[in-house]
Amino acid sequence: MDVALPVVLSLLLGLWGVRREGTLWRDEAVTYDMARRALPDLWPTLERVDAVHGLYYLLLHGLFELLPGADPLLVLRLPSVLAITAASGTLALLGRRLAGPRVGLLSGVVFALLPPVQRYAQEGRSYALVCALVVWASYLLVRAVETRTERAWAGYGTVVLTACLLHEFAVLALAAHLVALPRSARRAGTRVALVVLVCLAPLALLSARQSEQVSWIGGIGGGALAAFAGVTALGVACAALLRGGRSEGRVTLPALALPLLVLPGLLLVLLSLVKPLYVDRYVLYGHAGTALLVGAALERLVRAAGRVRAVALAAAGAALLALVPLTVQLRTPQSRTDDVAAVARAVAAAGRDADGILYLPSRRRVWSLPDPAAVRGLRDLALERGPAGSRTLYGTEVPARVIRARMVATARILAVGDPAGQPLDRTAQEDVKRRVLAAYFVECGTRHVQGARITLYARPGSC
Repeated sequence: MDVALPVVLSLLLGLWGVRREGTLWRDEAVTYDMARRALPDLWPTLERVDAVHGLYYLLLHGLFELLPGADPLLVLRLPSVLAITAASGTLALLGRRLAGPRVGLLSGVVFALLPPVQRYAQEGRSYALVCALVVWASYLLVRAVETRTERAWAGYGTVVLTACLLHEFAVLALAAHLVALPRSARRAGTRVALVVLVCLAPLALLSARQSEQVSWIGGIGGGALAAFAGVTALGVACAALLRGGRSEGRVTLPALALPLLVLPGLLLVLLSLVKPLYVDRYVLYGHAGTALLVGAALERLVRAAGRVRAVALAAAGAALLALVPLTVQLRTPQSRTDDVAAVARAVAAAGRDADGILYLPSRRRVWSLPDPAAVRGLRDLALERGPAGSRTLYGTEVPARVIRARMVATARILAVGDPAGQPLDRTAQEDVKRRVLAAYFVECGTRHVQGARITLYARPGSC
């Protein structure tokens, strides 16, 4: 029961509304495009860009080949649903091993209900799979410390390495695991960590040459920092309630869960002081620590007598009620940054009155990749070579002077870009797009959809 309930709950939440009304957002559109490229095109692309997600794209490529007639949205998201389901069950096993069956049950249920976990359980990206592997690795770490066998340590190292190959920032979980180790296991744990780092080094070096792809990440916003600080404070409070010191020769729940919650995110925050890299989904697996601490604290409070138990049960009930609106909202198109399907519909409608199309910035060309029919008949005025042909994510664009000449020779242009107020790319190509539109064209009409603005431009007096 302590494992079955979290598994069933997580699976039901994952499948509920998984198609999100038939929509996907821009990152999922990248996954969809990359996974459906032929292998001769995919390999050279990964040598140039997005190698950090290469293993995941290969996995999805195989899945699409295996299920050619299936609903593409289900194929895209099913691995994440199953990964979070497995993570919930594994976390329940971990909680049971560390603190008993009731802690395991509550930890697994809390994990399944956490809003970030619910969100990424329904996205066609690698974060849910990475989270499941880190949870599994955490379980194997505890077992390796208890059994002290080379085979157990090798199993742990293999799973951690696989997580890192799916997404490099899983390596930050290694720091949390090393901190959690009792003194007697630190030498073995350090050896495994060094082997993982050596094996990961080629991918890290390759992706370091592709760092331009994360140039969109800005400084840490106040909201993101407050959210991280709030979850950290919750974890510290739960750990203080448990008052779990180190136990000689074994891993305790607070010693594992608190570093897993805090360290990966904190290290990413500190790295962002040098180069902005903090995105909460990169360390989604830290919420396994949150769930373990909350589950264990809740179990202790429920075991208490009288008023403490009543307050704990009331607080848990209030938290569940507060989660209901957010749980429903996560299954709507409005829960994501943008809506690729809505953009395609708006472009198809507005494009009937246009001769050419521009993407501002060029990476928003991703909106047209899942449904090329929406832009059929429109000349892409900046395009040099398409994404597959150029072995890039968004295609390559001609020099600024060529873009200008093409725009000036076009009567009506459909501009597809970010909503007002978003940071502007300062490349020569993006600058010339904006300057020519402002100098030679007027706005005839604008359509606003989730996360995008579609504007028809024409010469003055020609709207």
